[in-house]
Amino acid sequence: MIKILFVCHGNICRSVGAQYIFDDMIEKRHLGNVIMCDSAATSREEIGNPIYPPMRQALMGHGISIGDHRAVQLRRSDYEEYDLIIGMDSENMYYMKRILGDDPEGKIHTLMEYTDSPNELIDDPWYTRDFETAYRLIKKGCEALLEYLLAKRA
Repeated sequence: MIKILFVCHGNICRSVGAQYIFDDMIEKRHLGNVIMCDSAATSREEIGNPIYPPMRQALMGHGISIGDHRAVQLRRSDYEEYDLIIGMDSENMYYMKRILGDDPEGKIHTLMEYTDSPNELIDDPWYTRDFETAYRLIKKGCEALLEYLLAKRA
């Protein structure tokens, strides 16, 4: 089983959006017995909170099913539990490395690294208010990540 953890600042917009988008892709391809994913935050400020309503609306507007998510914080032990730990922007990467420590197994990446624009980052829609752009970029990243995983498996 390949285990992916998506990470952002609060775990109420981008990372949980990636979790639900990726879950949708996994379900549609019947890969639930091969790949699983979850999400977490680098900060503690949203712990226990549900997905942010505008992100929920953006996902549901694209037919993505929303579960009963509650924000959780990234833990050092997640490094051993997950095969890939995927951040959305440079701030996420900085705090992920502070929480997780060294990355001897090369597990820590940005989502857009798997796309044709690997240096692109996904801005926090909490600040930009642009949930559609966040959705579009997260979906692009998730599609590329899934293709990478399937090619690696073959």
